Amino acid sequence: MSVISNKLSTAEIIKSYSAPFDGEKKETSIILAAGHGKRIKSHTSKMLHKIWGIPTVERVSGACGKGLPGSNTIIVVGIKAGDVVETVGRKDSISYAYQEFQNGTGHALQTALENIPGNYDGTIYVFPGDMGLIDAGTVKFFKEEFEKSGSDMMVLTGIYEGPVEDNYYGRIVRVKGKNANGVKSKTDGKVIEILEYKEILGIGNKTSYKVKYGKKEYKFTRRELLENREFNSGVYAIKFKPLNRLIGKIKSTNVQNEIYLTDLIGLFNQNGYLVEAVSPKKQHVLMGFNNKSVLKEMDAIARKIIYDKLKDIIMIDDPDDFFIDESVADELLDMDRSGTILDIQIGKGAYVGKGVKPGCNLKMMKNVFLEGNIKFGADVTVMENARISCFPGQAIEIGSKAEIFSGDIIKGNVSIGSETRLEAGVRITGNDQFPSIIGSGVTIKGVSYIFGSKIAPGIIIEHSVLIRKEIAKPDNADSGVCCVRFYLPETEGKDAVKEY
Repeated sequence: MSVISNKLSTAEIIKSYSAPFDGEKKETSIILAAGHGKRIKSHTSKMLHKIWGIPTVERVSGACGKGLPGSNTIIVVGIKAGDVVETVGRKDSISYAYQEFQNGTGHALQTALENIPGNYDGTIYVFPGDMGLIDAGTVKFFKEEFEKSGSDMMVLTGIYEGPVEDNYYGRIVRVKGKNANGVKSKTDGKVIEILEYKEILGIGNKTSYKVKYGKKEYKFTRRELLENREFNSGVYAIKFKPLNRLIGKIKSTNVQNEIYLTDLIGLFNQNGYLVEAVSPKKQHVLMGFNNKSVLKEMDAIARKIIYDKLKDIIMIDDPDDFFIDESVADELLDMDRSGTILDIQIGKGAYVGKGVKPGCNLKMMKNVFLEGNIKFGADVTVMENARISCFPGQAIEIGSKAEIFSGDIIKGNVSIGSETRLEAGVRITGNDQFPSIIGSGVTIKGVSYIFGSKIAPGIIIEHSVLIRKEIAKPDNADSGVCCVRFYLPETEGKDAVKEY
């Protein structure tokens, strides 16, 4: 747990981070992020495992915010609640609900509804917190389909693409074309229920599974149910008023003694409400994870999505070994759409984090690391294994035609002038009080360290340690190049140094 979590109770953390619920907003997304995630085998909360650099719960909340603009969001937290709350943070329209004891998805939804006044007149959208590939387009599509359907509840479903015998998901059972008596159905395609895989296995090969919808009975064979490829994704759209009326009636009469959200479908049907289902075109958006191998697979899908977006506008040396933050990728796409020719090269293993603003003709070699508010001019070269980063609130600016050699480190508040050359072994740092400002045409080489210093244009620095120094050409110097070599500050702590 974080320092804040150690000082405050879970209830205090949730209260301090939660925005007030706005009853005027017609959509509310509820993200179920309270699960144990035991199979992930990690000290980190399952919901904080990252897909393409972003915690999965943050990805889901981001997709909800963009796909349902102007909506409320409630995140249900449980195990390591403080970590999840502090990671997502204080945001407009996001509140948190604490599910202290995990008693099923239906119970999690009941917990979230405690944040909503009983007179609310809107739609509730429910999302699993581990569905880290879901995007705003899918959320928007689901909203539009629900509104067009005129139904009271809708399930977002997937279509299983692998071998039927490997499909362990709960099946979507729909009204058949004809009922058990062979009479043509007028409600063909409506959702009857979600039948779990274990329940299907319990059906005999020579018997039929019978279920009622309205006043009609429908029969399904075991094979028919097993070969049904439509499965429950765990995403729902539900009108609040019937939901609020029926949520307390879900029973925990199952092997796990838990309250399942899927049981709402039967309750809705029994009470005369209409339930439908729809499946998105992109099936990968429905993926969730319970173990590290699936998480890795989801990360690979996210990488391919970014690569496919950028592969024809910049050069990425290795499609399987690079990182470009999604917001940076979006900026590059915007630049391309505006007619800018980028000519950017991204080397194998390179990392381009949030806040980086690449300039045209930026060449990043193998294993370069960039993170933070870093702005590049045009025609900059960053050679392999160089690291450039700064903390939030700080900025690094690198001028046009600058060269940064292998293994160099630039960190903090730093400004690098145009046509400056930082040869291998250079480290430059600056903080908020003492930034480092390197003029244009400067050359720094050898094993040199610069902190909080100002270096005038055209200076050569070699094998030196400069801490809070200002370097400028002396007034009485000739017109040649000014060099500073082998400058070392006075040694401190000599008494601690002895011959060994």
